Amino acid sequence: MNKTELIKAMAAKLAGGDPGVFPFKVLEKFLDSLTKVITGELKKKEKVTLVGFGTFAVSHRKEKEGRNPRTGEKIKIKAKDIPVFKPGKELKEKVK
Repeated sequence: MNKTELIKAMAAKLAGGDPGVFPFKVLEKFLDSLTKVITGELKKKEKVTLVGFGTFAVSHRKEKEGRNPRTGEKIKIKAKDIPVFKPGKELKEKVK
C-alpha cells in the first residue's frame, strides 16, 4: 500500500465506505503532519507511543567491525542511530 492508497483507505473508513465524502487533501495534510511530528520527536531521541498500535523510538548501534564482501578486508562500520518500531499488544493480536 502506498501513500495515496493509504489516504483513500482512511477516507473510506472515516466516511463509512464512501472515500469521496472526506476531502483527500485534508487527510493528506493530516498524514504529512503525523509523519513530521513523529520524525521530529525521533530526531530529539524521544519516543512516540500510540497505545494499542506501537512505539516509535531511536536505537543506537555501536561501532563494529565488518568485512568487505568482495575483498574480505576488515572495515569499521560507524556507530549510528536508527529509527525502530515496536508493535503494541493489540496490533500483535489483530495481526495473528
